[in-house]
Amino acid sequence: MDTEKKSKVVIVGGGSAGWMTAAALSHLLPRDRFAITLIESKTIGTVSVGEATIPSILEFNQMLGIDEAEFLSFTHGSFKLGIEFHDWYKKGHQYMHPFGPYGVNMNGIPFHHYWLKDKLQGKEDPLSDYCLEYQAALNNKFCHPQAQSRSAMANIKYAYHFDAVKYAEYLSAFSVKRGVNKIIAQITKVHQHAQTQDISSVALSNGELIEGDLFIDCSGFKGLLIAQTLKVGFEDWRQYLPCDSAIAQPSESLSTIKPYTISTAHECGWQWQIPLQHRIGNGFVFSSQFLSKDLAIDCLAKRLPSKALSEPRQLNWINGKRQQAWKNNCIAIGLSAGFIEPLESTGLQLIQSAIMRLLSLFPSGRCQQVDIDTYNRYTDDELWRIRDFIILHYKATQRNDSAFWRYCASMPIPDSLQNKIELYQSSGRIFRENNELFSEISWLSVMNGQGLVPKAYHPLVNNLSEQQRQQNLSHIAGAMREAEQQMPDHKAYLQKYCRVST
Repeated sequence: MDTEKKSKVVIVGGGSAGWMTAAALSHLLPRDRFAITLIESKTIGTVSVGEATIPSILEFNQMLGIDEAEFLSFTHGSFKLGIEFHDWYKKGHQYMHPFGPYGVNMNGIPFHHYWLKDKLQGKEDPLSDYCLEYQAALNNKFCHPQAQSRSAMANIKYAYHFDAVKYAEYLSAFSVKRGVNKIIAQITKVHQHAQTQDISSVALSNGELIEGDLFIDCSGFKGLLIAQTLKVGFEDWRQYLPCDSAIAQPSESLSTIKPYTISTAHECGWQWQIPLQHRIGNGFVFSSQFLSKDLAIDCLAKRLPSKALSEPRQLNWINGKRQQAWKNNCIAIGLSAGFIEPLESTGLQLIQSAIMRLLSLFPSGRCQQVDIDTYNRYTDDELWRIRDFIILHYKATQRNDSAFWRYCASMPIPDSLQNKIELYQSSGRIFRENNELFSEISWLSVMNGQGLVPKAYHPLVNNLSEQQRQQNLSHIAGAMREAEQQMPDHKAYLQKYCRVST
């Protein structure tokens, strides 16, 4: 890039990926040195099904200086304390993946080992008793962290549910206000430099030619730049994650707004419920290998929690990743870089982490191969770790009531996941790999929830007397109950804090 003139950044595609990227770059890159253009096509429709997130989205919004109450009101958002899983391990079984920790570590040993001692002695002491977010979610309670509190309320971990289309609209206005040039048009041709094969410009349906130094492909699954122009291939993970389709359909809101997402497993897939202030986002995720579209539509229709607000719409994808998310002077962000089904709400997180990775490796001149290789290496590692976590939900199951579940139970899994499962089953130990997205708490929630039982607990647990261990467990459980009882109703909190304006 020529430092004597403005460097030109061109974002191809709007939606969440395009506008999150535009918002971050326009907020952080000096306007006197960078010109940012976003090209959005109105011919590409969006499906507003409601978006569930994980706590890292708070950091992204805070980085932009976004007012939380204003943002939630605009996007009809609600709060999220975790994900409740129904019928995944076996029919009739329920567990939650909460965002907050279980208990507190003692003497350098993770809390769950102290709890495991009881479990291995046959005591039915639910792990949920030791997590405030879990208890609050089950009782439809929510409040922000109470900084001055000496209780568990001081560090409440939460995320959001919101209308993803409204979120893109909010960030669009945010970005344009900060100088982003928004163009509504279709790309008719992509031009490349003859020698380097870098992208030089894109021709538009309105007759404009948009030149750029750095191009960001947010064009969705079609990968207009990264795939169609630069011919970067795709790594297909359907052998591990066979669900490749979804039927989405919003329905009317209920009297209670739950502060958590619901995921319910069915014979050939699973159903999501995402509660917003004005409606519920619903969807049925399935494998086209095991279920037809018509049967999937029928399955969702029979299980909607309230009256449908629109006709069902179909989404299709391939779980996997682009072989290179960054090639030449083009970075793919969002669906163009890869996709992992929405079971653990990682869609916006993958966009956010890609943006932050780009910012940390942002080119000061022509793109350097060492930066490109570093970006791709960390992108791949992030996706592999998330992939393994999602596979765990399908693999660790007692369900065999359909060909779909029998396939999942018998399918081979990556060695990286197999090693993690074996380590936990052997000793209850969980290690976070290279600061992967999902922490030890998340892995514990799903491993325990999906019925995996370790053969042993950490030997240093026995350094604590049995009386002291039981006193500590009782004290922690009591503190969680007391904190939950002080929290207000989630819906009432929303009405007071970020009610949707009419």
